[in-house]
Amino acid sequence: MTPHESLFEQAARALENARALVITAGAGMGVDSGLPDFRGNDGFWRAYPPYKELGLGFSSLANPRWFASDPTLAWGFYGHRLELYRTTVPHAGFEILARFARRMAEGYFVFTSNVDGQFQRAGFDPERIVECHGAIDFLQCTGVCGAGIFPADPYHVKVDRTSFRAAEPLPKCPRCGAMARPNVLMFGDGHWDGSRSYAQEERLGAWFSGLSREARGRVVVIECGAGTAIPTVRSFSERAAKSLGGLLVRINVREPEVPSGHVGLPLGARAALSEIQLRFARGAQV
Repeated sequence: MTPHESLFEQAARALENARALVITAGAGMGVDSGLPDFRGNDGFWRAYPPYKELGLGFSSLANPRWFASDPTLAWGFYGHRLELYRTTVPHAGFEILARFARRMAEGYFVFTSNVDGQFQRAGFDPERIVECHGAIDFLQCTGVCGAGIFPADPYHVKVDRTSFRAAEPLPKCPRCGAMARPNVLMFGDGHWDGSRSYAQEERLGAWFSGLSREARGRVVVIECGAGTAIPTVRSFSERAAKSLGGLLVRINVREPEVPSGHVGLPLGARAALSEIQLRFARGAQV
């Protein structure tokens, strides 16, 4: 028997019976697509060796102060990530989730702390995604000119792969010409414009409120790669499963623990979703 067989079966049977699906994801979701694992400084420095010499970890660099004090350093970090996320192909687990989502009588919603835009690139409806920490595909002005949030599409940042510093010209606000920055919630960030994320959360709340009585208790929450270091996604997943009376399926290589009665799988997202799909296909068409 395959390890975790009963858990795969439990998840598959719940999905067959479900009327609605909530998909939640943290940084571990992107690992199977080849995106860097920023867990701990060692993992971060493997992806960005020059920062080790500077003694700068992820939390140190993901700080808005660099856009004022050292903009080529700031945009070297975020410019590289912007281009990386643009060119990364979402792994097969995204399509498996999309197949499950398309079967739901009352639809689905995605809640993610990732800023990489991978769910949109995988074909998920942008109107059914909450990016609680913002998105690197959008920018905001570092000044107070009232430009709001604007797409990053026209901007292409050239980054020196040796120093990971950006070359001029750096992204500027189209309204006032001041330095632009990603519309991403950083550490110690008192100036993040959260209006786009707040609007997404309002749509999610409206969907929750509109679920029928029949859907209550027939909701599945599938969580992929969300750790405890920043527990935003894990906390949301547990609240959603409890309030909707559904099953939580937590997929996490290192931290699969779940409340009693739910499913915790110590695997990567692609592997776990593939196994669930195999069991699901025995009882229904995907």
